[in-house]
Amino acid sequence: MVGLAFLPVRFVLGVIDTPLRWLQKTTGLGGMAAFFVAPNMLIFGVFVLLPLFINFAYSMTGGSALFLPDRSFVGADQYTRLFECSNYLDPKSCTEDAFWTAVGNTTWFVVLQVTLMIGASLVTALILNREIRARSFWRAVFFFPVLLSPVVVGLIWKWILQRQGLLNYGLHQLGVEPYVWLTDRSWAFAAAVGVSIWAHMGFYTLILLAGLQAIPRDLYEAAEMDGTRSARVFRRITLPLLMPNLLVVVVLALIKAVQIFDEVYVLTGGGPGTSTLFLTQYIYETGFASALRNPGLAAAASILMGVVLVVLTLMQLGLGRRNEKKGSRK
Repeated sequence: MVGLAFLPVRFVLGVIDTPLRWLQKTTGLGGMAAFFVAPNMLIFGVFVLLPLFINFAYSMTGGSALFLPDRSFVGADQYTRLFECSNYLDPKSCTEDAFWTAVGNTTWFVVLQVTLMIGASLVTALILNREIRARSFWRAVFFFPVLLSPVVVGLIWKWILQRQGLLNYGLHQLGVEPYVWLTDRSWAFAAAVGVSIWAHMGFYTLILLAGLQAIPRDLYEAAEMDGTRSARVFRRITLPLLMPNLLVVVVLALIKAVQIFDEVYVLTGGGPGTSTLFLTQYIYETGFASALRNPGLAAAASILMGVVLVVLTLMQLGLGRRNEKKGSRK
């Protein structure tokens, strides 16, 4: 009975095997590799490379028309418009002041969020790597927010932080006056950073935890027998061996932070004012949501953001390779 059940499968495999054997004889192993890679490259080309080229084409056009054939060619005017400033540190002196406000907010957000999140993720991974009670439960607790949709994350924290929210209710029960957390510029920005850390920290903690568990225990046992202090063990053993994982975390966290949009847009909508207006939201509103939409300007801003991300990533990878070479020489 089992043999009869597998007859259709054998027939299908036999039909597929015949042309594949002919292809291998004709083109060799290189041709077979290209044959199996081709579907993935086709999907990558259609959904990544083609939109990238279309986006670049949009950045060289002007007007509010949505379809590319209806738009006029303006060359590099959109890029020039983005960089028209008398003082780049003062967004009000720029033609596109909203763009430079978004750049400034995004820069501060990236510095604060990436630094704090990597520090929190590293500390959490070190704690979860120890022999603590209910360790599996706590690992699941820290990873759970990663499973939530960014929109759900934004709605949860908006419910907590709004004027009639859970936090103000708790403060009221303690006799403290409620505060408008999401309408104060400083607190709204801090909330955006904190919510983003809460939502994504578990993923980076998991990567660092995997790196910690890959470090041989013999090294720690030898250090313990030598009476080495914990701080020195961390500096001399843990941190150098964890550096490859840490580099991955930095690159991924940086890319994610620059592209922040969903949870902050739901939480604050970019306000109050422009205090939480980030680059991705500027691109979205300029290209689609604004009454005076300009897809070409939005496309130019997205191209610039992509270039910055590529440069930063290459710099970090180059720094990581240099550290690896130094470590191998030692």
